[in-house]
Amino acid sequence: MNIKPLAFRMRPHSIEDIIGQDHLTGDGKIISRMVKAKQLSSMILYGPPGVGKTSIASAIAGSTKFAFRTLNAVTNNKKDMEIVAAEAKMSGRVILLLDEVHRLDKAKQDFLLPYLENGMITLIGATTSNPYHAINPAIRSRCQIFELKPLETDDIVTALVRALEDSEHGLGTYKTNVSKEALTHLAQASNGDVRSALNALELAVISTEPDEDGTIAVDLKTAEECIQKKSFSHDKDGDAHYDVLSAFQKSIRGSDVNAALHYLGRLAEAGDLVSIARRLAVIAYEDIGLASPQAGARTLAAIETAERLGFPEARIPLANAVIELCLSPKSNSAIMAIDSALADIRAGKSGDVPDHLKDAHYKGAKELGRGIDYLYPHNYENGWVKQQYLPNKLRGKQYYQPKKSGKFEQALSAVYEKIEKAPQPGKR
Repeated sequence: MNIKPLAFRMRPHSIEDIIGQDHLTGDGKIISRMVKAKQLSSMILYGPPGVGKTSIASAIAGSTKFAFRTLNAVTNNKKDMEIVAAEAKMSGRVILLLDEVHRLDKAKQDFLLPYLENGMITLIGATTSNPYHAINPAIRSRCQIFELKPLETDDIVTALVRALEDSEHGLGTYKTNVSKEALTHLAQASNGDVRSALNALELAVISTEPDEDGTIAVDLKTAEECIQKKSFSHDKDGDAHYDVLSAFQKSIRGSDVNAALHYLGRLAEAGDLVSIARRLAVIAYEDIGLASPQAGARTLAAIETAERLGFPEARIPLANAVIELCLSPKSNSAIMAIDSALADIRAGKSGDVPDHLKDAHYKGAKELGRGIDYLYPHNYENGWVKQQYLPNKLRGKQYYQPKKSGKFEQALSAVYEKIEKAPQPGKR
């Protein structure tokens, strides 16, 4: 029996064996062109687990026949890198797959940089974190950055079939009959992670008793038992987490209930109530805003209920809030107004507070001209009066641009326009 897992044994040995990632390894694409020309440059491969980062590195090494070594930026020390460097000096070039490259400390980084510069070590860094956020610029600037995508169901089925037929590295020595439904389930339940699907297939084959003909029959039920439920891949500190949150807000902003519920489900499955609550509260005021201000209060009530209930029941009030926010009228006038005001302030456009608005509640204020010409709004009809409130530098500036997507803001807009058009009365 093979000790190494099936996913390890089935790693491709040439660039042509890679499944998926056609945008990088397909005919005429960048990595294929590098391999064909034997003009490799250091690179960083990033993407979720099990999509082929190590496989691509292994295939590049197999296609180019260069020495190939694998290290981990966390568990391997500088001495391990010195051994690789010594081998590179002897052979002329080594391809180094460095897993978790975003965790590379300064000492290891400083050691590697000269070897990357002279080309003796071709670094293939693998990471699940966005390299633009997580990797030191000194390393990043010396590497090309390639994003790997989760594999499609058909790609993973292809990998499973290939493993069943491969007698040297796979399960081809077994007499198997794996149903189409079982293969599809393994591919779908793995959530784009071919490593998980392959290892579940191996478990299904070696743990199933052969029938009278010596055939190992793997049906849907067996597949379900062997893969169970693929652990939902969601790193709360990772790049994918923020992508899901971004898609969640944009789906609500775009009034797509079904997409918003999908992303809510992904966040709920990850148990991330804190991020859901914070994002919903932001959405209620950023995207719905004055078009339906009562949505903010109801969203807060749903959040408080969800926090009291906890998962799994928390999904219910959260779904209520998401559906309401999706189908509410939308207005971003408040956030646009405050951001416009902040932009002026940060650009140095502020100016002095007008004298008639300055504090006049102290002895000597009158002699300084403080508050003398202030018009008290309550002394006027409707409780407001036209007078200058902005500093002279910003006089006449309009930050708030009302929208008319909801009845509440329509009413605010009418008042706003009336105030803006009103003449300034004589001083009193």
